[in-house]
Amino acid sequence: MQDSQTRTEGGRQRARGVRRLLAARDGATAIEFALVSLPFFGLLFAIIETGLIFFVGQMLDSSTSNVARLIRTGQAQQSGMTQQQMTDEICSGMANLVNCQSNLRLDVRTYSSFGTVSLASPLDGSGNFQSMQYDIGGASDIVVVRAFYTWPTFVTLLPTSSDLPSGDRLLASVSAFRNEPFPW
Repeated sequence: MQDSQTRTEGGRQRARGVRRLLAARDGATAIEFALVSLPFFGLLFAIIETGLIFFVGQMLDSSTSNVARLIRTGQAQQSGMTQQQMTDEICSGMANLVNCQSNLRLDVRTYSSFGTVSLASPLDGSGNFQSMQYDIGGASDIVVVRAFYTWPTFVTLLPTSSDLPSGDRLLASVSAFRNEPFPW
């Protein structure tokens, strides 16, 4: 009889312990924070990275426009600027926020008319860069300047966060114009 009484009391103590555990609210805030913090910080970092991508895209557009102005006015032709010098010029306008030299590709082509301009993808089927050209043209030529920057992504939560097989993001800037009729 004492044995069954001990078992009954042990069961009651266990039931009281379980009820106390369920009623306790001591660590609820810490557990709730742990559950909410992971998606919150992931979203926060994705927002920050998206903002950086837009900022770098604006810097790339501005720098590409400045380089295009050098070509359009004949300054690049007169000084004999090479593709590397043009790339350096774009990189100088993009601040030290980015690793410009290794991640920037420049493609400059001339066309006979605006109707014949072809903006094919700079990537082949495997996601590798195709060969870039450098032809700044002469007076009154139609020129298309395209700059491509590979942005390394850190937060890959969204399916649209990368568009290269490496997981990086490709930023592009294009400027199409007719060179001025510079006299030389």
